[in-house]
Amino acid sequence: MLFIERDMAAFAARAPLAHAPGTHFNYTDPNTLLLSRIVRDAAGGDAASTYSFVRRELFDKLGMQHATFELDGAGTPIGSSHLWAPARDWARLGLLYLHDGVVGGERLLPPGWVEYSARPTPGAESIGYGAGFWTNRGGGFGAETRRAAGLPPDTFFARGAYGQYVLIVPSRQLVIARLGPAWTPRGDMEAVALLAREVIAALAAGPGQEPDSKREKAAPA
Repeated sequence: MLFIERDMAAFAARAPLAHAPGTHFNYTDPNTLLLSRIVRDAAGGDAASTYSFVRRELFDKLGMQHATFELDGAGTPIGSSHLWAPARDWARLGLLYLHDGVVGGERLLPPGWVEYSARPTPGAESIGYGAGFWTNRGGGFGAETRRAAGLPPDTFFARGAYGQYVLIVPSRQLVIARLGPAWTPRGDMEAVALLAREVIAALAAGPGQEPDSKREKAAPA
């Protein structure tokens, strides 16, 4: 689908169902391609109108000045991947979700959508996956593992293919954008959790103060 098909969404639509809708969960890109086709058709049906719509209704309103996305040969955003942006723009997207879908006093996402996104999808509790976001909420193995590594229980996050993360931590009013390749199993999750712990500790310590963990490491034996 991603590397051969000109019309990725049409390929996804032709794929036979392995399970009846609503009875089984599997992490899959074709679902997102189908949603992207719906957006493309509603925006005008071609690449130019789709890009103008996304730029006008999302990127410009969030201040994402350097973001761009790839489309397939039929003018449909790939959607499941291939959004390119620097760290500050990714952080701005995270802020939209931190602030319950509101930016500059304007609601861009429907009420309740962020909570829905961060809530485990039925059937995906074991890995901790919501509506387009990985989530630490719920009691599955994935969420428990990430909480044990030090990510706060209410964390939910976007995760790229090679170690890119946008962490959203509502209890800390915090967004962390982390770019760069992953060098360890599970997409550098332990390193990302360490980064989050150190950022939270630094913020708790206040400006100009060493976090307790740093002071302990620096203390003489």
